[in-house]
Amino acid sequence: MKALTAPELARWLRDETRPRPLLLDVREPWEFQICRIEGSELIPIRALAVRFEELDRERPIVCICHHGGRSAHVTMFLMHQGFADVYNLTGGVDAWARQVDPAMPVY
Repeated sequence: MKALTAPELARWLRDETRPRPLLLDVREPWEFQICRIEGSELIPIRALAVRFEELDRERPIVCICHHGGRSAHVTMFLMHQGFADVYNLTGGVDAWARQVDPAMPVY
């Protein structure tokens, strides 16, 4: 499984020469309301089995959750569904808040 740290993802998002990844947030809606990485798309993990076909197989995908556990499962699921360019955000939005965006609320 491919993984990214929060600083690595921040560098990617600033790099205009790289294709912009889909930031797939798999948390619950109430968590998404507390904090999110700008530009993230919410598809809760419980809905993913019926909605994964909506995702662009040609676009890189970074899976995001609170600490990286749920998103790791989603990353593996998508890889098993034939998605080739999928990454897990190690440490999730918590790591993003602590390492990249200290203004982001933590919970």
